[in-house]
Amino acid sequence: SPSIIQEETVCDPLNHLDPHKSMGPDGIHPRVMRNLAEELAKPLSIIYQQSWLTGEVPDDWKLANVMPIHKKGWKEDRGNYRPVSLTSVPCKVMEQIIL
Repeated sequence: SPSIIQEETVCDPLNHLDPHKSMGPDGIHPRVMRNLAEELAKPLSIIYQQSWLTGEVPDDWKLANVMPIHKKGWKEDRGNYRPVSLTSVPCKVMEQIIL
């Protein structure tokens, strides 16, 4: 079957990843993915294609690290924090392409 998700489609968002963002629970840093965009485009396009066709994503992509981020006020008051979920960078790239 013809590929719905082309390498070029994957390479562009990889090249625009913010290298200063945090990695998800899979330990894959956006800086690494950005630096290896050309090499990762083909294998990721295959994974994204399979996910699209099956409606399933790798189990690791369903995990998140939840971190408290200080909003304002006293750092001692836990009401001044909000939870932020750090999710898989490859998964975020796929969401960007598909959604």
